Amino acid sequence: MLIRKLLAAVQAVVLAGLLASGQALAEPVNTGHIEAELVAQDAAAVPGATIYVALRQKIQPGWHTYWRNPGDAGDATKIVWTLPTGWTAGDIVWPTPEKSRVGPLLDYAYTGEVLLPVPITVPVDAKPGSTVTLKAAAAFLVCEEICIPEDAVLTLSLPIVAGAPGPDPKWGAVVAKTLADAPKAAGLKAVFKLDGGVLKLAVTGAPLKGADMAGAYFYPYSGKVIDHAAEQTIERGPEGLTLGLTPGYDFTSGTPPTELSGVVALNGQAFEVTATAGEPPAGAFGLGAPPAAAKPADAAGLATALVFAFLGGLILNLMPCVFPVLSMKAASLAGHAHDPGKTRLQGLAFLVGVVATFLALAGLLIAVRAGGAAVGWGFQLQSPVVVASLALVMLLVALNMSGVFEFGTSIQGVGGRASARGGVTGAFFTGALAVVVAAPCTAPFMAGALGFALTQPPLISMSVFLALALGFAAPFVILAFAPALLARLPRPGAWMDTLKKGLAFPMYGTAAWLVWVFSQQAGSIALGEVFAAAVLLAFAAWLWGHAQTRRAVGKPSLVPLLASLLALAGVIALTALTVQAPPLVAPTASAAAVPAGPGLASEPWSPERVAALQAEGRPVMVDFTAAWCVTCQVNEKIALSGAGVSQVFRDRNAVLLKADWTNRDATIAAALAEHGRAGVPLYLVYPAKGGAPVILPQLLTEGMVVEAIEKAAAS
Repeated sequence: MLIRKLLAAVQAVVLAGLLASGQALAEPVNTGHIEAELVAQDAAAVPGATIYVALRQKIQPGWHTYWRNPGDAGDATKIVWTLPTGWTAGDIVWPTPEKSRVGPLLDYAYTGEVLLPVPITVPVDAKPGSTVTLKAAAAFLVCEEICIPEDAVLTLSLPIVAGAPGPDPKWGAVVAKTLADAPKAAGLKAVFKLDGGVLKLAVTGAPLKGADMAGAYFYPYSGKVIDHAAEQTIERGPEGLTLGLTPGYDFTSGTPPTELSGVVALNGQAFEVTATAGEPPAGAFGLGAPPAAAKPADAAGLATALVFAFLGGLILNLMPCVFPVLSMKAASLAGHAHDPGKTRLQGLAFLVGVVATFLALAGLLIAVRAGGAAVGWGFQLQSPVVVASLALVMLLVALNMSGVFEFGTSIQGVGGRASARGGVTGAFFTGALAVVVAAPCTAPFMAGALGFALTQPPLISMSVFLALALGFAAPFVILAFAPALLARLPRPGAWMDTLKKGLAFPMYGTAAWLVWVFSQQAGSIALGEVFAAAVLLAFAAWLWGHAQTRRAVGKPSLVPLLASLLALAGVIALTALTVQAPPLVAPTASAAAVPAGPGLASEPWSPERVAALQAEGRPVMVDFTAAWCVTCQVNEKIALSGAGVSQVFRDRNAVLLKADWTNRDATIAAALAEHGRAGVPLYLVYPAKGGAPVILPQLLTEGMVVEAIEKAAAS
């Protein structure tokens, strides 16, 4: 707040100085990072009429200015007018802003080109045939990673005519479109209610019936009524929608406000609303009448979903996500290949681990969604805490397989004398780890089944997830109960220890991949802390193994105590880094374009950007992805990085948009749900001439992408 006040004071001083100087500058004016000028909707002014004059800002790429409420930081553009006697200027008509995230802060900003129209009232005694000069001193705060106050004195000369002047030939249509698209009051009824720790805003009315509510967002006029950086949840109903907001300073100290004003932005539409405190109308989903219960599927639909889920689980074993976990399965099978009893017991334990973990994750997912959060399959890896913890677990598993220490048995048990109980426990946790690491990816058949499951009552949903778990566990369980196949493996011997140590390296790779995912979520400072935790835990594991070796030869050791203390220190370091983890949100559409392969760049996705590109007649491909989705990364390298794909995008004037779901994002979750998906990857190709998108397979090839873009350009 102090910084904002200082910047506002600086701007006020600059404005006063410029007005006092009386300097008239040639137009447009380049302020350093903005090209600014005054433009009019009409070619001339008419006595007694109101004309719209807009402050045009052409902002340098990568930089932005601010909306009337800048959000967590920044300052709005200001205009001070110097007008002839009798002429008056009204308030700025503010277009709908974009969300701009800078670290943990969320701002409301403008990028590219933006027009801020202002109504100017012409006095009735203005003389036709004369020319009037309008003068405005504009002050901007323009920001990238740093913020710079900039200013300009702008003038506009307009002739005064007696009759209808017609639109300005260059800017008339542009100003008119800006005014048409600007948020307007539309007779919507809005109420808000503080429900526990959630501020629920219900908006109902005819304009919302049948509207596309994906990505709905509330931009408040006040900077203190909500936590801007917190996620806004969306609930839809027959008459409108309810947004779940995190209350801000005004609601947490003193007397809460009695009104809540701002803009509700939908996909391509925006409405001004003023909400009053009270109970919502019956048609507001989530606050008034309770939502209708999910309609159970018919028997045929459920049977199809169960079959698809089982097939999807089978195919999931072939997805890149699961490859590292195969090393644990292979090492386990090799150790007991010629002991049918233990092998079958391990197969069943693996099955139980898979089923229990799948159902636990599914139950948590269903419960969280019922609470209003927009999450999907793979939500566990959207938490930096979970990702860091998994990375450390995978590191310990790899160290164990490398022989640094033994888990579940003593050194004397190495060589095949491990207890059956230890083997069963290991198989159970292998199944659990396989699910946690592999579940974020979706396989063919699986995506449709998950989308179906999350629209059904809990019992039906859980049955679909059970079928998915059984399909995922089936190959390992069948192999465990197939003596003829296991008999082909060599007899136990020294080769088993070599195989086990060799198979540790995919686990090291998994740990490294998870740390990379964590770095995308939490930044470099927290990354250093997770590295420190990894070193401490690895040292503790080595000390533990040293103690096991001493006990094996009858020598006592106090090292395990030290190892335990080091492990505790590692956990404390991990806890410290989670405190610094940023809010679970994805990059917004204001971010700069990022490379997607040689010669091919992507822009951040938003529903508004898709609509704008289609309006320009350009084919659009949307890549719903996440850093933790291995299948997504493989597709990017195989199918989106080739010269052929880059060439067809250039030839067909196509655009690649990336919807990054590495961190939680309610808008992306809603878009996935609209297409019957609960997770990534998802690939959509929109035709150039408008219409519904084509959904591409989850495993892409370069040829598929080229063909899809060619068809989209022609349709």
